[in-house]
Amino acid sequence: MGKTIAEKIFETHLVDEPFGDVSVLRLDRVFCHEITTPTAIQDLVARGKDRVFDPDKIKAVIDHVTPAKDSKTAMQGKILREWAVRHGIKDFFDIGRNGVCHAIFPEKGFVRPGFTIIMGDSHTCTHGAFGAFAAGVGTTDLEVGILKGVCTFKKPETYKIEITGTLSRDVCAKDIILKVIQAITVNGATNMVIEFTGPVVDQMNMDQRMTLSNMAVEAGATSGICLPDMTTVNYLWEFIKDEYATKEDALTAFCTYNSDPDAVYAKTKTIDVSALEPLTTYGYKPDCVKPISEMRGTKVDQVYIGSCTNGRLEDLRIAAAVLKGKTIKDHVRGIVSPATPLIFSQALEEGLIKIFMDAGFCVTNPTCGACLGMSNGVLADGEVAAATTNRNFNGRMGKGGMVHLMSPASAAATAIAGELCTPDLL
Repeated sequence: MGKTIAEKIFETHLVDEPFGDVSVLRLDRVFCHEITTPTAIQDLVARGKDRVFDPDKIKAVIDHVTPAKDSKTAMQGKILREWAVRHGIKDFFDIGRNGVCHAIFPEKGFVRPGFTIIMGDSHTCTHGAFGAFAAGVGTTDLEVGILKGVCTFKKPETYKIEITGTLSRDVCAKDIILKVIQAITVNGATNMVIEFTGPVVDQMNMDQRMTLSNMAVEAGATSGICLPDMTTVNYLWEFIKDEYATKEDALTAFCTYNSDPDAVYAKTKTIDVSALEPLTTYGYKPDCVKPISEMRGTKVDQVYIGSCTNGRLEDLRIAAAVLKGKTIKDHVRGIVSPATPLIFSQALEEGLIKIFMDAGFCVTNPTCGACLGMSNGVLADGEVAAATTNRNFNGRMGKGGMVHLMSPASAAATAIAGELCTPDLL
């Protein structure tokens, strides 16, 4: 009987099976940021176990409140900073070199097909776009990962979702994942791995695949995975060219993890996106989804373009193409946050930053702050935002605020119109 990619990764990383369906896996990477890791660090110190299993496999960043906004967030950064120095963690990205964790770590080549990755962040599933098993974990699991380089998981069942059809103009990867979540609900893949397949996924670049995998957790999934192919190899080639003689050799190695044709799936679903139109959320759950055309007239106070879902260069290009030569509504606060310094620099060189600023946007440094209502774009009670982020929970971007999730193209159009809109409706 064939195996899924998740089953193959578990098999090659298995350290122990202490009981039942529980597997202890060897970790290839432990990612850390300043919001969840300091608690783990302090507990390890208190237990007399201030050690790391391998400083080269631990990557850390300050990305949620950057620069620090108050004494508490400054202390969180200090704890992480001093810990990185204490243990020789060379891949620590401090203020000025930092970016959104799920953008900067792939950008640096830290993610590979077949890897096991944990982080104290629910959207760690983003890295599954590379054919890795990547999962967000709690403080205890993070501590054990930092100390021992292992983590415990239940053996995965896989939900195979095949994306077929031909995309219409202005429909983006964000619209596809919103459609998936709507179709299977926020509990549809609980404790499962979502494997994204099909011709539409095959044609996606890595930025688009990261958008898909990023929001797998919003359907309850532990991880979202795309199968590695030549697109994956091309993205990683700068970092792996000394390990393989040719790209074809790298592809052969990576594809050993791909799911077998006779692999068994717990669930399967095919979604044809040919008739899909730009979508947005309403209410306070990611599966509350409607076409934007049905939400016309919904006024917004703020438009936010950024985050680990849609703050990459392609996202900025898409939004800038809609905004070029136009101005956002006077009552709208437009905020854009390129996800990493490299993306910011590339956007600057391409003239994208000027387009945003000419349109009336505030351009901020790379940060996760606005996405979870911590800094750089918090909403007031009763305010409404259109955002390219990943969660519309009640109060997510600020107490009493409403968040409508959408693609960069739709967010840009919404800023111009001052109400929920798509480029074709301008």
